[in-house]
Formats: sequence, structure tokens, C-alpha cells
Amino acid sequence: TINKYCTTMIFSLAISRTAARAARTSVFQQPVATKAWVAGSNSPNLDRHSHHYRWASTTASTLEGLKGNHFMSIDLLSNAELRGLLDLAKEFKATYGRDSSVDPAEASKPLVGKSVAMIFQKRSTRTRVSTETGMGLLGGQALFLGPTDIQLGVNESMKDTALVLSRFNSIILARVFEHSDVQELAKHSTVPVINALSHLHHPLQTLADLMALEEHFGDVSGKTIAWVGDGNNVLHDLMLGAVKLGMHMRVATPKGYEADATICQKTKQLAQEHGTASVYFTNVAADAVQGSDVVVTDTWVSMGQEEEYAKRVADFDGYQVNNELMAKANKGAVFLHCLPRHPEEVSDDVFYSPHSLIFPEAENRMWTVMAVMAAQLGKV
Repeated sequence: TINKYCTTMIFSLAISRTAARAARTSVFQQPVATKAWVAGSNSPNLDRHSHHYRWASTTASTLEGLKGNHFMSIDLLSNAELRGLLDLAKEFKATYGRDSSVDPAEASKPLVGKSVAMIFQKRSTRTRVSTETGMGLLGGQALFLGPTDIQLGVNESMKDTALVLSRFNSIILARVFEHSDVQELAKHSTVPVINALSHLHHPLQTLADLMALEEHFGDVSGKTIAWVGDGNNVLHDLMLGAVKLGMHMRVATPKGYEADATICQKTKQLAQEHGTASVYFTNVAADAVQGSDVVVTDTWVSMGQEEEYAKRVADFDGYQVNNELMAKANKGAVFLHCLPRHPEEVSDDVFYSPHSLIFPEAENRMWTVMAVMAAQLGKV
């Protein structure tokens, strides 16, 4: 009787497990929600045999040139590569995001066995959390290396650091002070390097910004961006990326805080090539915002500039983005800020308004860095 009872229970358990597997497969094979995608983006296709997603072939083909290469600044991307990264980021968001009908634990893990070493000379909430979480969603591992973990360029040269980390990791991501530091890493690394921020460029932020704008507007070609603030690294790549997508740029910076002249000239050349309006530069915030569809600012005092706080706040008088300034923009204009923000830069009534895209912008830091890492490793 006991043997008969045990046999019956084992048989019942086997049937239950089979049914559970069938139920999970049935749910997993349902189409992914696409409400966050812009017109023209392609949905990933499910491979019914491997339960993995095959990203749209057009996106994969445009990103072939990024395999094994560094990601240093937006101007080094072709238009097709920029488009491909934005589309892949949207596909990742649709697959792994909160609106997806797919359990992230069941979704494809194309970066299993891969790792990224994250070098941080400068602290950051979004860069660290987005990279660690995004790499985990794709099946890989992220290793944080802060200033107290390694002494980059102090006790060990940039060259030696790059050569050593290349032996352990699939990608090196670096958030540094000087652009020459990330260039030195890229020169000697035998694996792809990601510039996660330098004093001259911040390309990951631009991808997140452009993705947020496309999610809001759809086609952004012909839209006008007004920058109000310091002529810094965030502005540099935003200018370069915006004109590549056919957007117009209007830039206001206080005297003495203008953007890098070489990058300004490069942006003007790209604007000519893409048929956008000539880039407009001014020292008057209201002039830049007039007729714009997007208003963007950033911190006035970056890390390493803390001793200049009082002087900078005085120099940026009149540059706060508030309702009065936003009223000069076009109806329905939106606001962006890469965070963290300070109240002198933007008022609460703008920062937390329905026209503020800052939190979708921040979230998109994850989807876009995931796209960059997958493209560099040829997993698209």
C-alpha cells in the first residue's frame, strides 16, 4: 500500500511540474508590450526553441561596427550606429522593463560569462546603479572599482591598469576627471572601453536624453533644444547627438563658461551636413529658450569645482530654469536635467512638473548603457 501511494504521488508531481513548465512557456511566448516604443522601432522576435530574443536584424546590422570598439564620444558614432543604439535600448526596455509581459528572469541573457570593470574617480548614483543592474539583467557581472579600491595612475600606471583589467574583464567602463585618462586606458586596453564621463565628454548621458525625447515626441527631427547653463561635457555630446538626429541647438552660457571651441566648431559642421539651423550661441538665457521645444540645464558646480561655488552661483545669476523662463519656450516644451540637481539651477515647480522628463531620462541611463555593452560585445 505504501509503495502504491508513493508511486501515485511521484506520478502526480511529475504531471504538475510538466504543467507548470507548459504554463511558463505559454506566458513567456506572448508578445512583449510595446507602448514605450517610438514609431519605426522594431520589436524583438522570440526564438521559440531557445526561449531567447533575437533583436531586430536591422538594428543588429547597424551595430556591427561597434563590436570590439571603444565608446568615447557621440561624434565618433555614425548616424546609423546612433540610431541603432537608441533602437536597441528601446528594445531592451520593452523586454526587461516594468511594462514587459516577460519575466526578466526568463528573458534572454546574452552577456552570461561577461563582466565589466567600472573605474570611478568620480562618484555617481545613476552611472553605477544603471551599469550594475543592466549588466545583471543581461546575465553578466559588474565590478565596482572606486578611488579607495585602486589608485588609477598613481601607484599603477594607466597602461598597466588597462592591460591587467583586460585580462580579467570583457569591458572597462571609466568615469574620470581628465579626458586624457580615458584615452590612455583605451589606447592600451585589449577590450572595449566605455567613457562613462570625462571633463570633455559624457556620451552615455546623451543617449539617455535622446531616448527620453524620442519616447515623448516620437520623431525629434526639427525640434529645438535650448541649453541654459555651463558649457560642459553634458552639453558637448548633447549638441553633437542632437544635430545628428536633425534637431536645432540654441545655447546660452554665462561669459567665461562657454563650451569647448573645437567641439562647437564640430557641431556647426554637423549641423550643416544634416541641414539643421546654424547653432545659436548667446550669453542670455531667455534668448536661447525663445521658441524651443526642450530646455536643458545641468549642475553649475561639478565635482572638483566645489571651491568655486560662491563665484559660480553669482556668475550664473538669471540662469535658473523657472516658470518665467519656460514660458518663453514653445507650448508643450519639456525639461531635462541629468541630475543631481540643486534648487538654484531649476525651481521645484518646473523640476516636478508634468513637463519634466528627468526621471524617465534617469531610467534610460540603464537601457542605453545596456545597449552599448551588448553592441561592443557583439551580442545584438
